Amino acid sequence: MASKAVPAEVAVAEAKAEEEVTAPAGAPGADDGDSKNETAEEAAPAVEATAFQSTSFKEESNRIADLHEPEKKALEELKQLIKAALVNNEFSPPPTPPSAGNNPDETKNEGKPESAAKEVKSDDPAQEETTAVESSAAAPETPATGDMKVEVVDEDGAKTVVAIEETVVAVNQPVETENEKEPVPEAAEKVLIWGVPLLCDEKSNTVLLKFLRARDFKVKDSLAMIKNAVIWRKQFGIDSLLADDLAIPDLEKVVFYHGHDKEAHPVCYNVFGEFQDQDLYSKAFGDEEKREKFLRWRILFLEKGIRQQLDFKPGGISSMVQITDLKNVPGPGKKELRQATKKALALLQDNYPEFVAKQIFINVPWWYLAYNVVMSPFFSQRTKSKFVFAGPSKSAETLFKYIAPEQVPVQYGGLSKENDPDFTISDPVDEIIIKPSSKHIIELPAIEPCNLVWELRVLAWEVSYGAEFIPSAEGGYTVIVQKVRKFSSSDEPYVKNNFKVGEPGKIVLTFDNATTKKKKLLYRSKSKASTEST
Repeated sequence: MASKAVPAEVAVAEAKAEEEVTAPAGAPGADDGDSKNETAEEAAPAVEATAFQSTSFKEESNRIADLHEPEKKALEELKQLIKAALVNNEFSPPPTPPSAGNNPDETKNEGKPESAAKEVKSDDPAQEETTAVESSAAAPETPATGDMKVEVVDEDGAKTVVAIEETVVAVNQPVETENEKEPVPEAAEKVLIWGVPLLCDEKSNTVLLKFLRARDFKVKDSLAMIKNAVIWRKQFGIDSLLADDLAIPDLEKVVFYHGHDKEAHPVCYNVFGEFQDQDLYSKAFGDEEKREKFLRWRILFLEKGIRQQLDFKPGGISSMVQITDLKNVPGPGKKELRQATKKALALLQDNYPEFVAKQIFINVPWWYLAYNVVMSPFFSQRTKSKFVFAGPSKSAETLFKYIAPEQVPVQYGGLSKENDPDFTISDPVDEIIIKPSSKHIIELPAIEPCNLVWELRVLAWEVSYGAEFIPSAEGGYTVIVQKVRKFSSSDEPYVKNNFKVGEPGKIVLTFDNATTKKKKLLYRSKSKASTEST
């Protein structure tokens, strides 16, 4: 049962990454036993089951003035540690270790300081980063400089003694504001994440706050996460990936951006049910090469979305809303999809913190909620408060709580259609409640000859709808535009009509709700010059 929810892991990870405070970076994807991996997979859906019971998540500010004093102090301390790390070139991937053939003596490091030996011998980036973090954190409060000599092993096995200047950066410095600038290492301008320098830019604070919040403002952990992310981006080749024309046919149906929520966050839709198409599934997961290409495509899609859709300036939009459609989610037989999403999960958790403002799951099956209630204690209240769930009958209404109907695609209950010649997401939609066992009439006036176009839908249909044109002149003939018909849940829930008006009058729309439940009506109209096509 849990495995059916696996495709949702990618979306869960994007919201959950900032909550990985106690887990080591990369834990979900590490070879630490099946039990841990299964727990991550089963726990991810657990967030969904209880989110609707939690208080609503309020996105934290990225303005320094709005931070609490301990948060300001942590941000400033992180900046100082980053400066020290930049000076020590700790944001570069570890060098390739010398081969055994070129180094038969295995470099015993005789006469070297112990710390220098560790730098030369260690093949474990995590160990190097931990050492660097501890070294930076142990810096005294007053600046001090000194010289020390370190032996460095070249690729040919030879030893070179070089003198380097040891710099210790003071941590307890005054907190800078958005308008103040402090001297920073020249290398700071070259170390970027999502196109933003780690320091010396008005957007830098927003980036650093993402990592701080992901690690509960634990400065050492935040620094380690940043260094890991920067190194991963270089090793993964993000810059070259952005320049590639990487395309997988028809994947735009699986993941796509469409509109914004009521707080101006861009909205990303994830439709894993599309992978029921065997041809599409084969294109994405048919072999190891295709799965790797899908992973790179998914990372590229997110990277482009971050750069094109988000603004990291203080007070700007720096996160997005994720919509995950669980209708027809592939079952446990799709092991290739399972493997790909597990790998993506680990990368997103480690390298993309605090990018989800709200995670909304729609078309959620009943068993999904029932199972996840049991797993919900594994997640913090902060994480659960970002998640919202809705079954098939409540999906559209749930979306409208956060996204205006004109911004929601037609297939998800809204009125937004791609390449619509008449309406755009900028044309507002009116919402009306039709009371039980009652009729509702809407009049669309036309004071001069024109083409009148309108579109509408009633959530949970089961209503009758008709339209007619009534001229203003006495004795004029009423024209039936739409014969009265009853729409049921099996009918297309979206209606669009137009009528060429030749004289002043009005279009009258009539809705008859004979049920015992209220219905929500969405509609909008537009008058176009009669010379325009409709």
